[in-house]
Amino acid sequence: MRVLLTGHHGYIGTIMSEKLQQAGHEVTGLDTDFFEECILGATPPAIPCLRKDIRDVIVEDLQGMDAVIHLAALSNDPLGDLKRDWTYDINLHATLRLAQVARDAGVKRFLYASSCSMYGAGQGDDILTEEAPLAPVTPYAESKVRAEEGLSQMAGPDFSPVYLRNATAYGFSPRLRADIVLNNLTAWACTTGKIHIMSDGTPWRPIVHIEDISQAFVLSLAAPRETIHNQAFNVGANTENYRVSDLADIVRETVPNSTVEYAGQGRPDPRNYRVDFTKISKLLPEYKPKWNARLGAQQLRQAYHAFGLTLQDFEGRKYIRLNQLKHLLGADLLDEQLHWKS
Repeated sequence: MRVLLTGHHGYIGTIMSEKLQQAGHEVTGLDTDFFEECILGATPPAIPCLRKDIRDVIVEDLQGMDAVIHLAALSNDPLGDLKRDWTYDINLHATLRLAQVARDAGVKRFLYASSCSMYGAGQGDDILTEEAPLAPVTPYAESKVRAEEGLSQMAGPDFSPVYLRNATAYGFSPRLRADIVLNNLTAWACTTGKIHIMSDGTPWRPIVHIEDISQAFVLSLAAPRETIHNQAFNVGANTENYRVSDLADIVRETVPNSTVEYAGQGRPDPRNYRVDFTKISKLLPEYKPKWNARLGAQQLRQAYHAFGLTLQDFEGRKYIRLNQLKHLLGADLLDEQLHWKS
């Protein structure tokens, strides 16, 4: 297939573009490149691409494409807290506009990177399926809920959206994010010997390696349309639901001489959800996640040491998405709507 991959220069997109090519797809990237210079290790191989904001995509950009994989987004809760309108503008309104443009261009499949964060304030220790009530507690999570609703209304005989609700991502990518839970805890341990937990450690988090996310998207492209058309499914594995404190213990066991520290009194975190991943194994029977938290922590530790991650780098702008956007705004490179000025 000819595939347009939005966010191909991002944390997940850098890995996914390679996996798509290995599966035989002709991949074109599209990225506004907020995080182009945020590299740890070797620069990823280049692919044909458009340097463009997803808000500015036109029909001509998508003509001849068989599928769109839409990863590009403002990608976490602190960004939503900085200015809520940005998250809704990019994650919701631009997503629906992109889908409309794709449909007008004759694109048949639209694979949307959604999120398990839409379960938000989960029901205690209950295991949540795709049919569970959605309880988003952040602008990021709400934007995902509303985008799924809007995409579903566009579904039809000639346009097939699918919603892959990824668990919290982890794992090494050359365009590292150190602001997601397992990556963050391991970075603290490797650079300071202290594993900082900002909550009380009790909330549940399902996690999934970025290579396993990529596998789910590759298999979704190959799946019969009628199997997955206009459906949502959680991406991860049932064994990979952890309390944050459990992840901290895994990191402590992985990084020698590290200790766990709780910030202050340990504030409760309203984002608390355990997720069921049975449906994906039924819809995509070839989907076999290869990673778990312990293997992921080991991979991250090895990469951090191999590429010399320092505390200054870790706390700086390169690997914390919020810090990078603040830098671009402070340098007067972006306008008040996060468009490049030049």
